[in-house]
Order: sequence, then structure tokens, then C-alpha cells
Amino acid sequence: MAVKKRSTIANLGLTLALCITSTWAQNTPGYNHPIPPEIMTPDSVETRIGTLKFFDGLPDKETTQKAYDNLDFIRGVEAFLNFIPAASIEALRRGTVELGATKSNQIILMEQLLDSTPLFLTCNTDTVYALTIIDLQKEGPTVVEVPSGCGPGTVNDAYFRFVVDIGAPGPDKGKGGKYLILPNDYKGDVPKGYFVARSPSYVNWLILRGFLVNGKPDAAAKQFRDGLKVYPLSMAKNPPTMQFIDGSAKLYNTVHANNYVFFEEISTVIAREPVDFLDPELRGLLASIGIRKDKPFAPDARMKGILTDAVAVGNATARAICFQTRDPEAYYYEHSQWKTAFVGGDYRWLIDDGVGGRNLDARTLFFYQATVNTPAMVLKIPGIGSQYVATAQDADGNYLDGAKNYRLHIPANVPAKDFWSVVVYDPQTRSELQTSAPFPSKNNKRNSLVANADGSVDLYFGPKVPEGKEANWSQTVPGKGWFTILRLYGPLEPFSTRYGGPERSRSFSKTTGDGRQWVL
Repeated sequence: MAVKKRSTIANLGLTLALCITSTWAQNTPGYNHPIPPEIMTPDSVETRIGTLKFFDGLPDKETTQKAYDNLDFIRGVEAFLNFIPAASIEALRRGTVELGATKSNQIILMEQLLDSTPLFLTCNTDTVYALTIIDLQKEGPTVVEVPSGCGPGTVNDAYFRFVVDIGAPGPDKGKGGKYLILPNDYKGDVPKGYFVARSPSYVNWLILRGFLVNGKPDAAAKQFRDGLKVYPLSMAKNPPTMQFIDGSAKLYNTVHANNYVFFEEISTVIAREPVDFLDPELRGLLASIGIRKDKPFAPDARMKGILTDAVAVGNATARAICFQTRDPEAYYYEHSQWKTAFVGGDYRWLIDDGVGGRNLDARTLFFYQATVNTPAMVLKIPGIGSQYVATAQDADGNYLDGAKNYRLHIPANVPAKDFWSVVVYDPQTRSELQTSAPFPSKNNKRNSLVANADGSVDLYFGPKVPEGKEANWSQTVPGKGWFTILRLYGPLEPFSTRYGGPERSRSFSKTTGDGRQWVL
């Protein structure tokens, strides 16, 4: 019996040994159990930044350096794309100072409209701009008084976020009134009689637009001179005298840098603004490349070289997003190059009110080429506001060439209560194209355009004027590209059907000089 028991135990031990040996044979080498391969790191990995080498998951020195160089590069690119809005406001601030406006009561007024001399992102040639910088740190809470009948205006913060609308789209509804802009941390008494708005930043940009009367800017300019007042609340009992600086036909720059200087511009913004002006995620992104409020921005040679490359790639990315967007929602209709700059219809660039997060590319597309952030940009109230369509390409996706001739057919009865205009822009500066004409644009109220028998209008673009088409011609420059924006002021209901639905594909066309036609 004892012998039999010992034999059974021995057989059991042999069986267990065989089972354990079999299990070990299936285990990952170096482990007691199988390890999922997807959590393992191979000893060598081929990537877009080269071969990465590891010893048991531990990166060697060369791989570690490659990884950090790549990380700094990625964050530099992301910093460029995410901070285009802040850099743009900073460039506007510097341009305003360049013209001599250093206080809120000093207004840059485009008395004779905004021509192609200044560098200003896709400004129009059809309204009288009045603008200034409000510095809540330097001057404290600031009052903006606008007259009755004032055109649309907006205040944006130092990250180009919406603060408040003024004039027709604002709470005064075009009847005029007093606005009080407060910093977020203001703890004092708030006087009555004001439309009150708070801003998370110290620097804010105020821009107002006045409309032409009989095609001329005089009435709008006079309205601003007579009725616009901006001053610190502390001086409300004795406001300073308003100073209006003519910004027409003067050379100054309001466009942010596209090289390493971009990061220096952003460093200036971060050093000036309150810490909570941005959320920790954005602050952390900048801190990872050396931009912090409490420290000087002084990258070493290695980091400066990486950031120089990063801004070059970031700039290329922004240009791809702006001029070759892959977002189908940007295009007004299928198989066309006409598109909107305000993708998604949300001034916060939120997808489905935030369910889909923030549309980062849509934000880049807008701020790389445009200014002014307001909910009014996407309001679809017939006869109110304005709507834009833009293109830089023909139907084949080829960029518009300044050496070639084009025709743009504007059909009769354009659905615009006030007027429509077409402006030509320079893709390098995203500002008005500089030619022998100060205003590279056509406006159906300001210009004496020649209409066709059916009421439609053909506009011509090219380096030389076609015979007999002088009134309808806009000059372009050989060796340069160009893009254009069609604006409808006071857009009417048909815009959402004829121009916004299936019929749009037949609304606009261009032809080359040899008569070949394509639909945009």
C-alpha cells in the first residue's frame, strides 16, 4: 500500500512538472507569464525621426536625445498653431502704437478707408474702421461711448476671444450708449447706466465699423469724430479729449511674425497678462518651450534652433489649413473652391456646442487670415450683418495666378440689402494686394460698374486691363498669387438657398482669357 502511494505521488509530481514546463514554454522570454505584445517595446523601432533603440525598453542616449528633440519640436509647432490668435492681437497692438495711439482715447480712424498700404489681415475697403487698444492694467476699467446709429463694433481680449458686441449687434441695438469694460479681477463698485462686460485679459482690442453713405466715407468718419468716446472710468467726470489719428494710406504692420520672432511676441503677451488669462493646459504648453510669466524667455542655441524649425513647420501647416483646407464643412458646395473662413458657425470654435471639443483647425483657418471674433459673424438674420465667401483656387485646385486673366460672373439680384464687394488679397501677407491702384476691390455702390443686359456683372482680374473693361477690372501682379473675398452686406434670405444650397454651383464662374470656363 505504501509503495502504491509513493508511486501515485511520484506520478503526480511528474505530471505537475510536465505541466509547469509546458506553461513556461509559452511564456514571454524573461517573464513567468505571457505578456501582451502590444505593451512591449522592441529593441529597435523604425520611425519618421529615425531608428529608435532600446535595451529591454530602456532608450539609449541617442534615442533619448531624438525623443526630446522631437518633443520640443512638436510642442513648438503646437504653440505656434494655438497662439496665432494671441500673436495677432499683439501685432495689432504694436501696429496701433506704431501709429501713435498709446492711450484708449487715441483712435486710429480710417477716414479715407483702408487701402493696400498698411499690412492688415483681410481688411475690407468698404467700411470706415475706428480702432484702439484698451489696456485695463494701465488705465483700469474703461468706458466706450458710441453714438446712435453706430455701425457694428466688437471688443476682443488678448487671445482674440469675444468680450462684447457694440452698436447694432450689441445690447444697445444701434441706439448708442455707454459700455464699461472691466478686468475679471475688478472688485470695486459697478456704476449704473452702463452695458458692462468683463475681460480675462488686460489688453483688449476695440474695433468699430461705419458704413458708406452714397459710396463715401465722410458721414461715418464724422459720426465717429463727433460721437465716439473712450476713456478710463476714473476720468468719467472729466474725460480726456479724443484724438483721432488718420490710418488711411499709411504704412504700418499689424500682422504677426512667421519666424522665431513669433515666440518673442507671445512671450511679451504672457509676461504682461494675468496668469489666469489662459488655462493651465495652454500655459503648460508654452512653459514646456520656455515661455512663462515669471521667467525671461531665453532659450539656448539647441532650443532656439528647434523652435526656428517648429515655427517654419507651424507656418506651413497654418497655410495648408488656410488655403488648402481638408475640412469639407468649409466649402459652400460640392466640387467648388468657394469656402467660408468661419467654419462651424461657432465663435468659440466648439463642435456641437462642445460635445466634439474645439475645432482647432477651424480656429487656425480663421485667425491666420482674419480678425474680429464675434457671434454676429454667424448670425443669419436677413438684412443684418455680413456674409463672406472666399477662394484662392480654380475648380481644378490650382492657385489663382497673378499673370493670368480671370472673369468672375456675379449674377443679377445679388441678395444683399446694403451692397456687395469683391476684394483681392495677397497670400503672403493676407492683406490687400498692392498694385498701382490703392484699393484692389470692386463695390457695387462705390464703383461705377458696367452691368450686363440681364443685370449681372462680370468682373475681370489680370495684369493688364482687357479692352473696354476698365470699370470692372482689378489688377493682379505677375509672379504673385492672389485670393479674393466676396462680401454681402445685409445678406438676404436667398443667400441661404441660391448661394447656400444646390443652386450655388451655378452662381459663380470664372473664365480664362481664352474663354475656357469653369465653375468654382
